[in-house]
Amino acid sequence: MLTTETRGEQQRMPRGELANGEKESRPSPIDVHVGSRIRLRRTLLGMSQERLGEALGLTFQQVQKYERGVNRVGASRLFDLARVLDVPISFFFDDLSEGNGVGAAGRRAVGFEQSQDVFSDDTLNRREALELVRAYYRISDPAIRKKVFDLIKSMGPANTDS
Repeated sequence: MLTTETRGEQQRMPRGELANGEKESRPSPIDVHVGSRIRLRRTLLGMSQERLGEALGLTFQQVQKYERGVNRVGASRLFDLARVLDVPISFFFDDLSEGNGVGAAGRRAVGFEQSQDVFSDDTLNRREALELVRAYYRISDPAIRKKVFDLIKSMGPANTDS
């Protein structure tokens, strides 16, 4: 965070403002990533921005700004989003890696994250994948849903990781 000196005291610069008073032109890669995860989960649930906004006491325009990363999501809002979208808070940071524009000298400690496989072709953002997940979760009987899951897994190539 940038700081300025005023009467011998350090003051924090508002987000998006540079020391010379000019505005920062682009959002943080972390904010963009968190926003994309919000959009992904909302879309998977078939929820509109307006409906999410109503559940959070926000306008759909505010939800749009969160999803684009223009507005940073605070801790209490992230907690509310996790509750409304029925995911753990960690969901919003899944797949966050140096490939997302967060360098080793960036905003997190190095060495605490285990390596994760990331979809290089953005599979989860494809319409077909979203429709498949929505249809899957519309199956109300957990036993049938499990059988569908097992069937689909059996149709793909054998996974040697499990």
